[in-house]
Amino acid sequence: MKQKSTSELNRGLMSEADLDSYLVRNESSFSSQDITGILEYLYQRTDLSKAALARQAGMSEVYLHQVFSGRRKPSRDRLLCLCISMKATMEETQEVLKRAACALLYPRRKRDAIIAHGIAHDTPLSEINDKLFRENEKTLF
Repeated sequence: MKQKSTSELNRGLMSEADLDSYLVRNESSFSSQDITGILEYLYQRTDLSKAALARQAGMSEVYLHQVFSGRRKPSRDRLLCLCISMKATMEETQEVLKRAACALLYPRRKRDAIIAHGIAHDTPLSEINDKLFRENEKTLF
């Protein structure tokens, strides 16, 4: 079965009188908000230990393990730190944000443009943070 677009889901939601029927009929279209699978996939491509990944992403090992086990729901900035540290592509990063129900990187926002450029050009997290700081934008950590 073809995946419904967001527009199709929105039209159906607005026209449906019975919310329960809508929820049942569209169950397979809802985001599961499970990011552990995609994070594990991205991690498997790295040559980093989880300890090194945690250090590089600016978080504790305990927190990182809780994220990978699904016990913690990281913020958008923490997810971006992980994606950058694991050298995720822009598409992969956007997918992680989408699955976590976070705002996607949006190039009309200066902060997001700096982060997106860093991802696209494989810029280390520390350099992205330095640029954010110089531009008076909130750093990632």
